[in-house]
Amino acid sequence: MINQKQKLELSLVLLRLSVFLVMLMWTLDKLVNPGHAAKVYEKFYFLSGLGHELMYALAAVELIVLLLFVCGVYKKYSYGAVLIFHAVSTLSSFKQYLSPYEAGNLLFFTAWPMLAACIALFLLKDQDVRLSCGNKVKNRVFTRI
Repeated sequence: MINQKQKLELSLVLLRLSVFLVMLMWTLDKLVNPGHAAKVYEKFYFLSGLGHELMYALAAVELIVLLLFVCGVYKKYSYGAVLIFHAVSTLSSFKQYLSPYEAGNLLFFTAWPMLAACIALFLLKDQDVRLSCGNKVKNRVFTRI
């Protein structure tokens, strides 16, 4: 039988892996199709004229944060950064929520359960230990100091 602690740990790792997958696809979009990513930034964040180089740099930073996140390393910062990334993305789509049945806007509502997952992961980061390297990395770093 699986106990409550194991259920929680399994639930949290599944949330972490699924949030990672979604965020990874958006990060890879910046690398594979930086022109598309620049259009997204222009439409939703009102930042125009972003070149390919900047998209590559943003993708690199995001990828590092996402790798820390999926590995469960520096949870306060990596989980917090993922939460902030997704919260900004969710809130910047406010206009789409006002007209949900127009041209694909209904899909924007999927951001809300993912935002809830990001919040849950951040709040429960200390219990998210399955497939996590967090304590191992911290112990290695701090025992050398």
